[in-house]
Amino acid sequence: MIDTQPNFSRRMLFRLILLAVVVLALLLANVEFINNVYLERQQTPFGLMINGAIMLVFLLGLAKVVTSLLQYMREEAALARFTRQLDGEPKKLLKGIGRKSIIARRYNMIHDLSNRHARINHSALASTLLAREGARISFARYISNILILTGVFGTIVSLSIALVGASNLLDTAQDTANMGLVIHGMSTALSTTITAILCYLFYGYFYIKLCDAQAHLLGGVEEVTTVHLLPKFSKDSASMLHEMAGLISGLREASEQMKATQGEYAEAGNRLKVVATALNQRMQGTEDELGNIKVILRDGFRLPAAGD
Repeated sequence: MIDTQPNFSRRMLFRLILLAVVVLALLLANVEFINNVYLERQQTPFGLMINGAIMLVFLLGLAKVVTSLLQYMREEAALARFTRQLDGEPKKLLKGIGRKSIIARRYNMIHDLSNRHARINHSALASTLLAREGARISFARYISNILILTGVFGTIVSLSIALVGASNLLDTAQDTANMGLVIHGMSTALSTTITAILCYLFYGYFYIKLCDAQAHLLGGVEEVTTVHLLPKFSKDSASMLHEMAGLISGLREASEQMKATQGEYAEAGNRLKVVATALNQRMQGTEDELGNIKVILRDGFRLPAAGD
């Protein structure tokens, strides 16, 4: 029995929404701290710009993860429906399944190759599907790779601001504005690092779950292909050898049954021969008895012999 688990992506999506609600609740509970760290006493707009850019990258990647999970959720539902309809009529096999779904495209491709008597290369089909689905989540993978680097970039920019303030402070030791610039740079470096790390922790987990959902779906498609579609449509040399092996095995079983049947027929013939011999002997004895009865009757009734 193939376990397609049609709710795998749905569970991941529900988990994402639940965790997002928890994070928003924590942010609202600590709004004063966030205001002090990110908004108040900002001498330059670089802190807001960098943190805003990190959040923008995070939200774009998260939107891609959500849309991909929604798409895989539909694909899992189509795959589950296809497996339920495998034992039904061939004409209704794709009933209720979108033509652009992965399992529908795989079925139509294998069916078309079989009708053209072409070799069905399962490895090539699996590699093509894996490449296409890998390209589908390439943007999410790119965000996962650069998200932590945005924090590093923010730290470098903030330290540069702090160094500028320190350089001006050395030139004019009495200027307190430069000291504030140094503190602002260090604070911005800290805030951008915190923002990038927290965003990466949240996003990285669900990106991994997105990859798991993709692997789960593709594994189900390849399992259905191997177990159901290839034995039905494959006509290459390997499948023909397997069919020939099955036929030979069936013929061997049939020949064994025929031998057993012939043995039963021979035994039945021997028994019939014995019965026929016994019956013949009994018939001969019956003829002799009938002859004796005729003689007795003739003598008892004083009848003439048959030749007289």
